[in-house]
Amino acid sequence: MMDGIINVYKEKGYTSHDVVAKLRGILRMKKIGHTGTLDPDAEGVLPVCLGKATKLCDLLTDKTKTYQAVMLLGQETDTQDTTGTVLARYPVDVTEDEVRGAVESFLGPYMQVPPMYSALKVNGKKLYELARAGKEVEREARPVEILEIHVDAVELPRVTMTVSCSKGTYIRTLCYDIGRKLGCGGCMEHLLRTRVDVFELADSLKLSQIEQLRDRGEVERHVTPVDGVFAALPAYMAVPGEGDKLVHNGNPVSGELVVRRGGTPAEEACMKDAGQVLQAHSFEQGELGKMLFNPQKNIRVYDSEGRFIGVYGYEESKRRYKPLKVFLGG
Repeated sequence: MMDGIINVYKEKGYTSHDVVAKLRGILRMKKIGHTGTLDPDAEGVLPVCLGKATKLCDLLTDKTKTYQAVMLLGQETDTQDTTGTVLARYPVDVTEDEVRGAVESFLGPYMQVPPMYSALKVNGKKLYELARAGKEVEREARPVEILEIHVDAVELPRVTMTVSCSKGTYIRTLCYDIGRKLGCGGCMEHLLRTRVDVFELADSLKLSQIEQLRDRGEVERHVTPVDGVFAALPAYMAVPGEGDKLVHNGNPVSGELVVRRGGTPAEEACMKDAGQVLQAHSFEQGELGKMLFNPQKNIRVYDSEGRFIGVYGYEESKRRYKPLKVFLGG
């Protein structure tokens, strides 16, 4: 069974759950989890965690994401994209400068009202289920942040833009809000996710490509290892015997029972490459990330045979390391 993260290109027409189901068949393994949904009609980067790396899903879900979106001005729909029913049409009587000004005005934090066609729950019911039943409920605006936004092309009534945003941002709703600000309405026509944290579009693999790699026995070369995520933390190995016994059972271990890992030149080169692929500082958002990625207090721990155990944090008062996130088990 493989353990790590694979950068999947989600194709149009698939749900994120479809991707996971198909990967289970391709890789012949059950323990697989994605790191944040993409709408069925959207395409692009979907990092997928394999095996023990599923414990990283909660870290990756919170990451900054980048999209390229095509906004269609002049109409509003019930889904806020062109797959929905048109609710209103308006003349598009705006200039390119007005479009650019409206788009760029959304840079920074803003309160966004989630769309009815979303998986958010209200009183235990998913909003899209209520919407399909013809019901609309009041939704509270939630704080989101547009970290970067710029217009790539204006070919009215279409506007192509690139957006980097925080977790929980709906690009469909952003298009709707921009259209409202311009006074001509708007909805999303196409969405491509180009980046999730350090996972880039150029490195993503379609399911068919992963299947070909499997047949050639080369999939693992494209999987970021679990310990590579924590490459910025110093690495230590448990001493044989008592040290191994403690870390294998998930127990705290004294400083005397772990030693700094030097590793062979090949191992050190491997870890250096992993660190370049996935810089640990990029995961520091969120409480769990802040707890784990602290190279002043935390270490990577391996057993005496070089198997990655997990991340341990130093307890000053007890002069020992305690486990913070363990990956040795299933």
